[in-house]
Amino acid sequence: MHADEIEALAFAKQDGLLPAIVQHAGSGQVLMLGYMNRAALEQTLATGKLTFYSRSRDCLWTKGETSGHVLDLVRIESDCDHDTLLVQALPHGPTCHLGRPSCFPDAPENFLVTLDALVKDRAIDAPPDSYTGKLFAAGVRRIAQKVGEEGVETALAAVAQDDEALLGESADLIYHLLVLLRARGLGLADAVAVLAQRHRK
Repeated sequence: MHADEIEALAFAKQDGLLPAIVQHAGSGQVLMLGYMNRAALEQTLATGKLTFYSRSRDCLWTKGETSGHVLDLVRIESDCDHDTLLVQALPHGPTCHLGRPSCFPDAPENFLVTLDALVKDRAIDAPPDSYTGKLFAAGVRRIAQKVGEEGVETALAAVAQDDEALLGESADLIYHLLVLLRARGLGLADAVAVLAQRHRK
C-alpha cells in the first residue's frame, strides 16, 4: 500500500478506525476481524507484522505478541469506499485465541492449499510410518510411477466405472501429483501460476 493509497482511506468516517478483514494469503480462509487506526496500519506496513488498535484497551497491539502466533503481512487493499481493509497474511500457528486456525470455526478454505502445505511439511520431516513419508523416501522415480498409475486408473474409471470411483481415483491422482511436485522442490502454487499465465494470454 502506497502513501497516496493511505491518504485516500476514510479514517474520519468511523472515528479514526477501519475494520480489517484478515484472510489467509494461501488458502483464502478468513482468519479474523480487527480494527486499524492510521498508527496501526503504518506499524503493520513498517514491520510486516499485523498490528491492530484495541478498542477495549485503547492501545495498539501486535497479533501474537504474547502467544508468538504472529501474522506476517502479504498484502493490504481497501474496498471501493476506502473504509474497510482486506489484509492478506500468513499465520504462524492458530489465529484464534481458542487455538483454532480461524476465529470463524466454519470459515471456508481452499483445502488443496492446506493439503499442499501438509505435503510440504512431510517432505521436510517425513515420519517413516506415514504413507507420504514412505513415498518421499522411495524417491522421484517411484512417485512419478504412482502418478502414472493413478492417471491410468482415473482414465479407466471415467469410461468404465461410476462417479464415486472416478472421484476416488481423481483424489488419488491429485494427492500423488502434489507429492511429486514437492519431491521436485515445487508446489501447487507453481502449477497454478502456470495456469494463470496461460489464462491471461
